[in-house]
Amino acid sequence: MKFNEPIAVKEIAAFIGAELVGNKDLQATGINEIHKVTPGDISFVDFEKYYDTSLKSAATIIIINKLVEVPEGKALLVLEDPFSAYVKLVKRFRPFEPATKAISDTAVIGEGTLLQPGVFVGNHVRIGRNCLIHPGVVIYDHTVIGDNVIIHGATVIGSDAFYFKRRKNLEVQYDKLESCGRVVIEDFVEIGAGCTLDKGVSGDTIIGKGTKLDNQIHIGHGVVIGKNCLIASQAGIAGKTIIEDEVIIWGQAGVNKDLTIGKGAVLFAQSGVVSSLEGGKVYFGSPVQEAKSKIRELAWVKRIPEMWAMLNKK
Repeated sequence: MKFNEPIAVKEIAAFIGAELVGNKDLQATGINEIHKVTPGDISFVDFEKYYDTSLKSAATIIIINKLVEVPEGKALLVLEDPFSAYVKLVKRFRPFEPATKAISDTAVIGEGTLLQPGVFVGNHVRIGRNCLIHPGVVIYDHTVIGDNVIIHGATVIGSDAFYFKRRKNLEVQYDKLESCGRVVIEDFVEIGAGCTLDKGVSGDTIIGKGTKLDNQIHIGHGVVIGKNCLIASQAGIAGKTIIEDEVIIWGQAGVNKDLTIGKGAVLFAQSGVVSSLEGGKVYFGSPVQEAKSKIRELAWVKRIPEMWAMLNKK
């Protein structure tokens, strides 16, 4: 998320009650997760094993729970609970805006776009030209939709990220990380009925130009799907995963978080992806492997009873 205008790091430090260490003249231009940060962004880290990654990232300002050596040109905001400080910033700079009507007055809708009865369009949404949005579609605040997009009934665009911090010392253990990101849907995308696309925690969930989604698909927060992909019914893609161009994912496949599926890869139905995959190959199984190898393996598995019987005869 980018701020409407730069904000002095001294103001940020005072607002969250942090000790400011390092360059005290910086201006913050946005808030972002560590894997999406750009210069000027604020990020946070509260686990020591991620300190090095955060400090070496493009983030200019880092909220951290321990005083460490400050990288040149950066600033640290040191306090006990970076997670809560980050949430406080999100609530200040992207507060929840209640809806007052089905189609927000702040939404921009392009020429030739048709909204069927029962569509909800939230605040600051932008929808391009010649789109068709079917009944019951819910489009949350700040969503961006390109031209010639079709979205079928009961699909939800821009719901919150599934992102929580567990605090075992509390009665209610899961603390919500507030989402301030967006969903960006590029031109000529079609999304089936009953799908859910979560917004990014602070960056964008992106559906690339020409990609087609079947019914009942879940796309997690911060997922980036490339151009001309095809994803069949009941597939699920977890947060922050990258699906490169021209990937095909067949029904009920599950893809884990924080990985990349290379260009032109094909996943057969009910495959389970637990790590990154090379492009241009066909995959099957759970955990997934190249389809030819998996099919040969299954053929041998089917022969186990026969082989066991032969051994017992000897």
